[in-house]
Amino acid sequence: MRKKLVAATGVAAIVAALAALGPGASNASSHREAPLIASDPAADNTDVYAFVSPERPGYVTMIANWIPFEEPDGGPNFYPFATDAAYRINVDSDGDAKPDSVFRWTFKNVDKRGNSTFLYNNGPVTSLDDENLLFKQTYTLESSFNGEPFKTRIKDAPVAPSRIGAASMPDYQKLRDQATIQLDGGWKLFAGQADDPFFLDLRVFDLLYGGDLSETGTDTLAGYNVNSIAIQVPFKDVALKGDAKKNPVVGIWSTTERSRSRVSDGPSRGDRVQVSRLGNPLVNEVVVPAGLKDAFNSISPDKDAGIPAVVKRVTNPELPMLIEKIYGVKAPATPRNDLVEIFLTGITTKAGGPIKADLNSQLNNKDVNPNRFRPSEMLRLNLSVPVAADPKRLGVLAGDLQGFPNGRRLTDDAVDIAVQAVEGAAQSGKLVDALAAGDKVDANDNAFGANFPYVALPNQGAVNAGRGNRAPAADSGSSPVDSGSSSAVDGGSSSAVDSGASDTEAAPDLAPASNSSMLNGSAVIFGVGGLGALLVMLAVWWLMKRRRRVSTPYDSDPTVRF
Repeated sequence: MRKKLVAATGVAAIVAALAALGPGASNASSHREAPLIASDPAADNTDVYAFVSPERPGYVTMIANWIPFEEPDGGPNFYPFATDAAYRINVDSDGDAKPDSVFRWTFKNVDKRGNSTFLYNNGPVTSLDDENLLFKQTYTLESSFNGEPFKTRIKDAPVAPSRIGAASMPDYQKLRDQATIQLDGGWKLFAGQADDPFFLDLRVFDLLYGGDLSETGTDTLAGYNVNSIAIQVPFKDVALKGDAKKNPVVGIWSTTERSRSRVSDGPSRGDRVQVSRLGNPLVNEVVVPAGLKDAFNSISPDKDAGIPAVVKRVTNPELPMLIEKIYGVKAPATPRNDLVEIFLTGITTKAGGPIKADLNSQLNNKDVNPNRFRPSEMLRLNLSVPVAADPKRLGVLAGDLQGFPNGRRLTDDAVDIAVQAVEGAAQSGKLVDALAAGDKVDANDNAFGANFPYVALPNQGAVNAGRGNRAPAADSGSSPVDSGSSSAVDGGSSSAVDSGASDTEAAPDLAPASNSSMLNGSAVIFGVGGLGALLVMLAVWWLMKRRRRVSTPYDSDPTVRF
């Protein structure tokens, strides 16, 4: 009977695991955008941002976010980075759609809870080393340039924890500052939870805002958090041949890699495969059809131009036809070579497209071999464009050449820009008046910081409590602290760096719970169901004694054939 019980429990666990890894519903923009990745939030890239650092000349900042729709009250486990995945930011400088600079993060847990408690912390947390913080993470950052082997830049760097609440973390700004570090060579780094910086109204999926633009004006992502990775490096570490004056344009995208298979009672095994990818916002969500979304997430940019089904969705996009049917705004004539420039080649006169400007294609780099250039989807940034004194939310369409689609700043209104672009605004040089109001969400719900890592502090309090009852995320200004790392960054600048002002967050007038009261509460909870908990633990123990391999959707070749 015991063997049958254990066997049944193991089968149930495997079935549940496979169900969790199976295809799910696809919704949201840059969030859960494809069926398979919707079931794997820890690997789901939500957005990528890249811009010239406004307070630090000669440096570029790249931010990539993961784990969509993090509800601040989502305990007891909250939102750690996956320890069996590799998170990457990739940079192509020569236009061949292959990464020339790769920055790779892997994470590990430091978990002191064991069998003693379910709590994330058992008292107020005043620093990342506070003994009350029972669960935390660290990361290793590796980099590779021009195909060389990966080199470790820092190991066991601190991750800013999930923001539990005012009683648990009365000064979260201090925790953010401690997780914002600078390496000896000049790189600045941050990894941890942050307010989701993407602002938009997702009622776009209800027949494009209700069929009459009546369903607009609500920031769907307000109050939600994400896990952010941010890095700031000198131009020469990403520019072709290290020369940003001759070769200022780079292409940037983020990816997540997982092992082809996982083991239920141990770490992942086997080679990693790419399971998520993101460059420009809204491409896999709005441009790529449902049947191709998983494949798009699995392939590298150099394969894009060789897949006619993907290219066709750019030259003959679906969204303008939907807008014409619903709102009567005539769709621009096809083929849409202007969208090819925006999404696949970068904006340049050298490609012979309709947009008469040399802005952000690698073909504009002096040392690029045009015969090796390959159209591909990525976020392209011209490092030589000066920082805008008065940034415009519509970016290039509003005459602000530093904005999206030339890179992407946190304040760029990606949805309104994208809608205008697919309606031909970049081609004609004029906004489409009928859609000028966009989704009526023109800015983020929380202010961004003026210093690295720029993203706002994580929200606290339940999203469904309403805006009036949510505690504000507060200002996200931060000051980097020395990591104490002795590892030098190849080619990194040795010049001194402005630390940026650190704003102290005002803690709400709440009395933090004491260690003893929180522990007593957990003891009561465990005492009520002690026998049941013991039986569950015994069943889990028997299950763990038997190694069971759990296949994932990534076991086979992840590239779907078209």
